[in-house]
Amino acid sequence: MMNRIFYNFCILVLFISVPFLCFAEIPEFRYVPMEPLQIREGVGNVLGKLNKGENVTIAYLGGSITAANGWRPKTTEWFKKNFPNTPIKEIHAAIGGTGSNLGVFRLAHDVLQYHPDLLFVEFAVNDGGVLPEHIWRSMEGIVRQTWKANPETDIVFVYTISEALVKEPREGICNRSMSSMELLADFYGIPSINFAVPVLALEKSGKLLFKGESAPEGVILFSHDSVHPLDAGHQIYTQAVIESFEKMKETKPVSRQPKLDNTFINDHWENAQLVPITETMLQGEWKKFDNDNNLQKSFGHRLGTIWYSGKPGSKLTFKFKGSQAKIYDLLGPDGGQVIVTVDGKTKEKPIARFDSYCTYYRLATLDLASNLDPNKIHTITVEIHPEQPNRQPVAFRLKEPEKELAELKFQGTNVWFGKLMLIGDLID
Repeated sequence: MMNRIFYNFCILVLFISVPFLCFAEIPEFRYVPMEPLQIREGVGNVLGKLNKGENVTIAYLGGSITAANGWRPKTTEWFKKNFPNTPIKEIHAAIGGTGSNLGVFRLAHDVLQYHPDLLFVEFAVNDGGVLPEHIWRSMEGIVRQTWKANPETDIVFVYTISEALVKEPREGICNRSMSSMELLADFYGIPSINFAVPVLALEKSGKLLFKGESAPEGVILFSHDSVHPLDAGHQIYTQAVIESFEKMKETKPVSRQPKLDNTFINDHWENAQLVPITETMLQGEWKKFDNDNNLQKSFGHRLGTIWYSGKPGSKLTFKFKGSQAKIYDLLGPDGGQVIVTVDGKTKEKPIARFDSYCTYYRLATLDLASNLDPNKIHTITVEIHPEQPNRQPVAFRLKEPEKELAELKFQGTNVWFGKLMLIGDLID
């Protein structure tokens, strides 16, 4: 009798446990059919405010395609024209060459502090080479951070296209990054607009040339580089948004608060955050740029206060409890390289703050540590290496490489640190 009771108890435990075991697994990736629009739960919240003439803030989070003077301002202009009695504010939160893995960290600073009513998220091209589980972590973090701040903010995923990622879309199938985002959007009821559909339809009919210097009369030249649309290409993107919002105009307002009760994956990056660097973390010779500094003027609105040092041996040290740490920083022509030590273990090679694009300064992220035990306190030190990195990777961009690389512009062991990027919490 006791054996029978024990057997039934085990069966009951197994039955109850199975859903949780399945839930803990990484979702199964699959390619999904390409549609111009997936309405799902729509955009009823922002449409309600637009129709009532209430103040509306529209934010655009993405890469260089969204940063361009293209579909973003064209879309905002359409909203202003069609809702003339509604005060509309645009938040430009796009940074060229960046994906959702940076977007999730900078979301609070660049977007959520402005309390958006509508958020467009565009990372399909820049996430094109990223594994689905990595896309899900950062994109789900963006979704959950947004709705945690305001569950009535409407989110729309938009999918741009490049020639390198067009194989599946030409066959009517979303490519890997699009499919990854579609699976997540379906879970959360987020509408999505696929810009590739009208572009490839025009290409198939012979009315569009995807890439070139010029196109025959009557044919749209989409781009020069197969990635960044020309004005006519941006107009196609804009028209896709317009037509989609016309089709979604009957969707009703809805609170997404219940959506936060469940997760698509367990290790999403909802807790991704930017943390200011303080003077107490620094050893050696460091300078805090003031507002008159040219780099501070150019990048301070993203990085916050920039700390600079070119002195070998100068260090940044901090402790945090969490799983991942990076630094939001700059790369530049006179950039140096750093030695990274995590929990007493020094990485074998220094990490350069310089690459083949460094004829100018630009935003970047310095990866320090990942996949750490999230329940432990970790100590990280970043030290400036005494030697500057190899400058040859940039040589092919120069007219006279040997002469130019010897100039002062390309000399130095400099670093420019903005904020810490943490999955976890800083320990004072």
